[in-house]
Amino acid sequence: MSESMQGLKRSNYCGFINKDYIGKEVTLMGWVHRRRDHGGVIFVDLRDREGRVQVVFNPEIGPELFQKAESVRNEDVLAVVGVVNARPEGTVNPNLATGEIEVIAKDLRILSSAKTPPFYIDDEVDVDETVRLKYRYLDLRRPVMQKALILRHKAVKVIRDYFAEKGFLEIETPMLTKSTPEGARDYLVPSRLHEGEFFALPQSPQLFKQLLMVAGFDKYYQIARCFRDEDLRADRQPEFTQLDVEMSFVEREDVLTVMEELFKRLFKECLGVEVKTPLPRLSYQEAMDRFGVDKPDLRFGLELVDVGAEVKNSQFKVFTNVLEKGGQVKGINAKGCAHYSRKDIDDLTKLAGIYGAKGLAYFILTDEGIKSPITKFFTPEQLEAIVAKLAGEKGDLLLFVADEPSVVAASLGHLRLELGKRLNLINENEFNFVWVVDFPLFEYNAEEKRWVAMHHPFTSPRDEDLVLMETEPYKVRAKAYDLILNGVEVGGGSIRIHQRDVQELMFKTLGLSSEEAQEKFGFLLDAFEYGVPPHGGIAFGIDRLLMLMAGRNTVRDVIAFPKTQSAMDLMTQAPSSVAMRQLRELHIKINTRENK
Repeated sequence: MSESMQGLKRSNYCGFINKDYIGKEVTLMGWVHRRRDHGGVIFVDLRDREGRVQVVFNPEIGPELFQKAESVRNEDVLAVVGVVNARPEGTVNPNLATGEIEVIAKDLRILSSAKTPPFYIDDEVDVDETVRLKYRYLDLRRPVMQKALILRHKAVKVIRDYFAEKGFLEIETPMLTKSTPEGARDYLVPSRLHEGEFFALPQSPQLFKQLLMVAGFDKYYQIARCFRDEDLRADRQPEFTQLDVEMSFVEREDVLTVMEELFKRLFKECLGVEVKTPLPRLSYQEAMDRFGVDKPDLRFGLELVDVGAEVKNSQFKVFTNVLEKGGQVKGINAKGCAHYSRKDIDDLTKLAGIYGAKGLAYFILTDEGIKSPITKFFTPEQLEAIVAKLAGEKGDLLLFVADEPSVVAASLGHLRLELGKRLNLINENEFNFVWVVDFPLFEYNAEEKRWVAMHHPFTSPRDEDLVLMETEPYKVRAKAYDLILNGVEVGGGSIRIHQRDVQELMFKTLGLSSEEAQEKFGFLLDAFEYGVPPHGGIAFGIDRLLMLMAGRNTVRDVIAFPKTQSAMDLMTQAPSSVAMRQLRELHIKINTRENK
């Protein structure tokens, strides 16, 4: 039977007891991490969010109390009163923060008994994630999970303190808003009072934060909850948290400087890591040319090298035909991989094929020369020039893709990442930041046969490119910027459009008629008639950033109650059906598969 804690008050967290407490009486409360019976003496590792401490139950405490200690099981909740002692010589545990001391129990209350959990509450436990998510309240007892959420708390506090000191105002924006389906799919909320009409949950506070600039608040931030009904990955959730920031009367470098100072402070206070500023900047084009992706991982080399000039006069038609059609031939040097078998190279070819490459040419550099089925199509001088361009040495494997630029970038970019992992070139303890700037304003959607905004339709074009909006939109560069950490985009933003005519031109280029633009964004266009300061901002994914800071592989490990990759909550079994009465109130009729 559970007992009351009446008359007891916790004096300390388990993990905070140290040598300074020797001889003092403490009252601890927590969960039984492990119970051990050693020759008539019972040892209990008591755990709370701050750590573990060893509690010792000797028979001298009395038969009734000792018998109660014998009945204790893992995950029972206990209150223990005892005196702190130094551990006997030879029993110190250097791997435990409290490993130099133990608590000799004088009193014990079992506040709550526990069933045997479906998995052991330990960091090293190997259990399927679906089980962990079903019993999330147990999974969250594991120290590694608690440390991740405590880190999240500390990070958010640093963020709030920093922006308050910088004169920013934290302002909340609506959770029920208008659907403006220009980006990802909205989560819709039916209106009970307005039949047949819907709110949308915000994908971001973008329009509201711009309107706050129109309203004259000058500096805004928010720890915002956002929602996107899109396919999930390890770094995506249907609901997520972002740091949302907007400033008036700023240019790009003003925004970047404010954010760099934040990250410098955030990593120093939360991780003890020094971030050197200013952070490096790469143009979008340079990132694509050198790394094949717009979110490059700069913790290792293996850069893409253009060998078009070296192969254009060769007899290898696969290369020359691509070049004649305006394509590219690029390669990477897999250092020390000349020993790769034909199967290894075939596996890399399949990987490149996932991203559109029709094949993967290769040179194996050996003591006897270059081994490759295509060397016969090149002169000795051409071969020498190609190897030199890629800084090839004996023992290296040179890999080449020839295709249109987007395919070359995607296939070699992902091949580079795979080789970086295989060759252990990535320092997992490094935090490598880079800004990517000067993105294209538009990208062409072949399926919809129209231009779409690469970031969002409120991003400003560079001033010198404005004249190209109607004639050559593919040449227009944006005042946009993304922050990349270890090959992961953790945030992005832009200087915004603040003139009505430019915003209308943007909508026109995106294929929106004046009527459609007014229907979807009329409130914004109307606001632009009343004096709008130049403004810009940025948003950071808190979940994604904390995943990297905590050294985890999925954002689910830094979110208290996440969804699965199929957008389900296994613990609460959401989403679920609702009562017909609720549907009738919302004027909704379910068209089930059986009725179709």
